[in-house]
Amino acid sequence: MDPETITAAVANNVRAQRAHRQMTLDELAARSGVSRGMLVQVEQGRTNPSINTLTRIADALGVTVARIVEVSDTPAVRVVHSADVVVFPHGEASAARLLVGTDAPAILELWDWRLAPGDHHDGDAHPPGTREMLTVLEGRLTLSVYGGSHVVETDDAIVFSADRPHKYANEGDVLLRFMMVVTEPRETPDR
Repeated sequence: MDPETITAAVANNVRAQRAHRQMTLDELAARSGVSRGMLVQVEQGRTNPSINTLTRIADALGVTVARIVEVSDTPAVRVVHSADVVVFPHGEASAARLLVGTDAPAILELWDWRLAPGDHHDGDAHPPGTREMLTVLEGRLTLSVYGGSHVVETDDAIVFSADRPHKYANEGDVLLRFMMVVTEPRETPDR
């Protein structure tokens, strides 16, 4: 899917979700930690925000990142073709692919991550109660969360509470690929 289509979808979805909640730009900025200026650029489709920025906006609106980047309404059954997967490039050889996500009744996202050797991604804290589950398909993941570092080998899996900052790192010398499911409570307390 071309970046312009995704940028337009993000602009429309953020604006619609904010309007649905009768939230001002200033209120969304305060809740998300994203500047009002950046939110204006996002809602006008003048920027391609990072995963962390989209996560903060989605968390503040109480929806998934998948809902923010979704190009059309979700039917009862939806097949997401590889050409329609939203890709977030990360450095020269790394990327996060948001394969599919849902809002109700359970907020879920399915991600396919690839990190080049020596690369990492710093994840922001999600709303209280958010959990992440992942399995390593290739390589070795070093996950840092709650002040500890955990090595997850190929074919191993891990689950953790993702309501604190966390970091995915490829400290090896081969490509790291992992699949991740993010599940978030439907209702989150005000911060």
